[in-house]
Amino acid sequence: MYELRIHGRGGQGAVLAAGILATALIEEGRFAVAIPQFGFERRGAPVAAYLRFDEREIRQLTNIYHPDCVLCIDPTVARAVNIFDGMKDAGMLVQTSAKALGELNVAPQVATVGLCDAVSLALQIFKRPITNTVMLGAFSRATGLVSLDALKRAIQDSNFRDAGLAQNMEALERGHAGTTVHHIERKAAA
Repeated sequence: MYELRIHGRGGQGAVLAAGILATALIEEGRFAVAIPQFGFERRGAPVAAYLRFDEREIRQLTNIYHPDCVLCIDPTVARAVNIFDGMKDAGMLVQTSAKALGELNVAPQVATVGLCDAVSLALQIFKRPITNTVMLGAFSRATGLVSLDALKRAIQDSNFRDAGLAQNMEALERGHAGTTVHHIERKAAA
């Protein structure tokens, strides 16, 4: 079973992103469960959403405490919460950031990092820093676990109140194209 934790801020669409990704994975023939975390649901507050997927039925509906991957759709949320908490060794981080890999504080258990300047792309496309669909494209590119075509079909099935379908398709494609993937060599402890 693959477990993903999505970190963002209220109003950026982290919960919606988990639902879209689950729909795309199901369309590709896998089982998937998206689980929102509810707390202070105010705009700008740190939020998380969880997603599990597997080749067989999933019965576990709890929060994810030991993710294989962290998808962070906000460049500042790591200052408010420990996004790496409980992450499995050799995990993956898919992060929105305009910074280079060497400028980021990446936990030692992270082996692969996908970086996308999603805020800049979202501002160009939506005129607002709503990064969820941009970062779904980044997740597809960085992990290879879901196809861009399946994500496009899932977005077509979604209901976007604030932005149109064409904009979200563009955001998905540009997030995919604008992501760089880095593999981190970790030295064994002596």
